[in-house]
Amino acid sequence: MTVSPDPTPEPLSEPSPEPDLYGSTRIQFGIELRKFRLMSGFTQKKLGKAIPLSVSQLSMLENGHRAPSRELARKVDGILGLGTALVDLLDRLNRTAAQLPRWFRPWLDFEREAEALRMWEPLMVPGLLQTEDYARAILSREPGISAEQVEEHIAARMDRQGILRRPAPPMLWVVLDEGILHRPVADAEVMKGQFEHLLEIGESPSISLQVLPYKACSVIGLLGGFVIADMPGGAPPVAYIDSQRTGDRVSERIEEVKGLAFRYDVIRVDALSRCESLSMIKETMRRWTT
Repeated sequence: MTVSPDPTPEPLSEPSPEPDLYGSTRIQFGIELRKFRLMSGFTQKKLGKAIPLSVSQLSMLENGHRAPSRELARKVDGILGLGTALVDLLDRLNRTAAQLPRWFRPWLDFEREAEALRMWEPLMVPGLLQTEDYARAILSREPGISAEQVEEHIAARMDRQGILRRPAPPMLWVVLDEGILHRPVADAEVMKGQFEHLLEIGESPSISLQVLPYKACSVIGLLGGFVIADMPGGAPPVAYIDSQRTGDRVSERIEEVKGLAFRYDVIRVDALSRCESLSMIKETMRRWTT
């Protein structure tokens, strides 16, 4: 049942942030709920009374501090005359979240909120910088995975990249091992497309892309890749550690993150400059296409 809007609704000019394609399910749902409420001319008090839900509870939903239920989404759809808009959104967000390991999900919020990400990768192009075809070539070789699961995983990975398209994206400091440029994870056309993508994003003022060359004879990062998220407001940095030897994990341990930061600095000091790195990627792409 559709309820008439409040005669004195909140102004449509009230700030309404754009959906973050990579925010948590609660945050994305809250942003869309608030947007639809304002577009329909409802105050929180009016909508809360119709659900029913207290103003404080509705505010928590809109701010991403409370998890939405499918039943609540269905009620709001009916009250605001949205058809199944919020139910469909919640289903999609839950499907995307389900493609990610449970232990990885806390990292999503750290990655989304970070002011900067310092990234070292010795084996393959990191997920935030992958093309769909490159990601498909990697994910499709997982033992026992179905074609449908591959596409769902790719969709989740592409959604993560939404943080790079925000008006104020985090600064990315990326160092790739030279071996990534020569490792054939797919056919030449896919590799060429991936290198073209690296060259394009490597020109972005918010992304510093460097290559650690073979000639550096560096071994310090060979045990696995990692990412350090520099958090805002003076909060301590957090790390995502990628290692088949220990299992991927997220760490907030100050001493462990500090040690990784030291390793990152040692790796980066041996890397080629940004300009030299892009030139190496360009030259490698030519070899893949001849």
